[in-house]
Amino acid sequence: MAEQAQQPAVKKKELVGEVISDKMDKTIVVQVQRRVRHPRYKKVITKYKKFYAHDEKSEAGVGDRVRIVESRPLSRLKRWALAEIVEKSRQVEKVEA
Repeated sequence: MAEQAQQPAVKKKELVGEVISDKMDKTIVVQVQRRVRHPRYKKVITKYKKFYAHDEKSEAGVGDRVRIVESRPLSRLKRWALAEIVEKSRQVEKVEA
């Protein structure tokens, strides 16, 4: 019998960001923030990027901090999947007067 050579496990990329939209079905938009130093002026700049992520159970809400992992392409824009909710947002309920 031919022996199967085991491939080393591929480590998937992980990012942590804030959910800015959950209006789509099973999809969230996560904004990831990173801080970089400008090459010439040396000022620290905050850069943002939005990622579309798959949320199978639709459990993440706007304002939640979430961890997303890289996955196979699920649609034209979705290449990430929700791994876990790091912190739920603290939203104030509206009081009707």
